Amino acid sequence: MILGASTFVEGVDNAFLVILGISFFFVIGLTLTIILFLFRYNEKRNPKPTPVKDSITLELTWTIIPIILVLGMFYYGYVGWIPMKRPPSEGITVTANARMWTFNFRYENGRVTDKLYVPKDTAIIVNLNALDVLHSFYIPAFRLKEDMVPGLPNNRTWFEATKTGTYTIFCAEYCGLQHSYMISEVVVMEPDEFWAWYDDPDAMTEEIPDDADPVLLGRQIVERQGCLACHSIDGSSLVGPTFAGRYGETITVTTGGQQREILYDEDYVKRSIYDPDADITIGFRPGQMFSYEGEISEQEVEFITEFIKSLNP
Repeated sequence: MILGASTFVEGVDNAFLVILGISFFFVIGLTLTIILFLFRYNEKRNPKPTPVKDSITLELTWTIIPIILVLGMFYYGYVGWIPMKRPPSEGITVTANARMWTFNFRYENGRVTDKLYVPKDTAIIVNLNALDVLHSFYIPAFRLKEDMVPGLPNNRTWFEATKTGTYTIFCAEYCGLQHSYMISEVVVMEPDEFWAWYDDPDAMTEEIPDDADPVLLGRQIVERQGCLACHSIDGSSLVGPTFAGRYGETITVTTGGQQREILYDEDYVKRSIYDPDADITIGFRPGQMFSYEGEISEQEVEFITEFIKSLNP
């Protein structure tokens, strides 16, 4: 368990500790009471049953005490929950986009990343944007979870990280076939380091060596973006057409309601990534994919194209 990773940790943990403490008290207390009663009031020790009279004091006791305990649990839960619903008026605003089955994060300066980079001790207001189905934004180390509902206005959450480090982000709402692989990270940095990264478009960008294998880079991109959840590499059909064995062939698509034949080439790959409903392969439905324009660069499209080429027999 990571302690103190955000300002929410203490409130949430206190609520759980109080609830667990009360639960354990009653589990242990009731178990011991049952054992005592089995010993003290068994048939051998009490062969003749004794009538039990009403006791107002006893009835008030087992009514009032549970009410106090339940109200106490409610109080600690409320104290831990209410700050999560009151984002501050000032802070860094980031839009978290979720789609099957990846997260990405868009900053106010237009920068898009696949990890959430934030400064320590600064309020981060996260606009939650689900692009297809219901997802959930869950950072266990921060004790933060909020559903991401498609089309829901003012769907947002916030947090303030208190320790530098890297923490896992999960989708905690079942969203389809590859739900369990929908994982990202929040990277908490010192404020000076974060602002240097934020103001430098080349910061945190991996340099691509001249001798890098474009096929391998392309595969890494499609895996990172979750493309293989919908497009197979073995010829089988999933949500979208397979990547395997089609490059360079003539394929039949529907464009603007009309069927036509086009060449499966780099232009088609690029158009399919940036405008996926422009040409729909026969046998598949439109509206199953959202544009990756602004998220996948043209150089990355070239690497993806090289990867798709490599899948030809």
